[in-house]
Amino acid sequence: MPLPILVIVAIVVLYLLNSIKILKEYERGVIFRLGRVQQAAAGPGIILVFRPLDQIVRISLRQEAMEVPAQDVITRDNVTLKVNAVITLRVVDPTKAVIEVANYVYQTSQFAQTTLRSVLGEVDLDELLAHREALNIRIQSIIDGHTSPFGVKVVSVEVKQVDMPETMLRAMAKQAEAERERRAKIIHAEGEFNAAAKLVEAAALMATQPMTLQLRYLQTLTEIGVEKNTTIVFPLPMELMNLFNRTFIPEASIPKKD
Repeated sequence: MPLPILVIVAIVVLYLLNSIKILKEYERGVIFRLGRVQQAAAGPGIILVFRPLDQIVRISLRQEAMEVPAQDVITRDNVTLKVNAVITLRVVDPTKAVIEVANYVYQTSQFAQTTLRSVLGEVDLDELLAHREALNIRIQSIIDGHTSPFGVKVVSVEVKQVDMPETMLRAMAKQAEAERERRAKIIHAEGEFNAAAKLVEAAALMATQPMTLQLRYLQTLTEIGVEKNTTIVFPLPMELMNLFNRTFIPEASIPKKD
């Protein structure tokens, strides 16, 4: 076989070998032929790219985690915060992700920053701390509405960290301490109220049977004796003291009225 033919065959073989591209399972190739994009993204597996007529742009379909830089946020109750978040996104339409935007990651990041400031600026600090999951879902839906036209799906949004001023942290600590003291006082007052109600019931029951008071008195003396005390205090009713005074004090010592 003549040498020129061998050279031509070798060039053709090398060109065909160089045209073979292998795309992984998570990759798709957007092929531009003479500047026009093919309708369906190629891959995965073996595809042919005939350069210089064809150009290929590889797009990954795997989820990507992107951190939103810390944003200065002023809440509805005028509290200044620094908030950052993490966004998980994936490409669902490789052709749109290549044609519609120059850089879909940068575009999504900008949408995330503006949405984070606007949404968190509409809520109070307590709502931000207590209902973070609902805010995450709301932010995700807004960002996903911006990114869906260029074939990007926002899988999740998580508010990562909320940095508050030192004065606000001290105020929140005082508020929590005051709330706990309030609960303790309420519990103590409820205990006193229940104890007083039980005492009233016990007094009413003893009033029906006067002997029970004497039995209770003897039981108290027994309990004092068990403690081996050297001093025992005997409570005397005031009526008994008045009877004693009228009985033993001479009538002459009592001043008479004119």
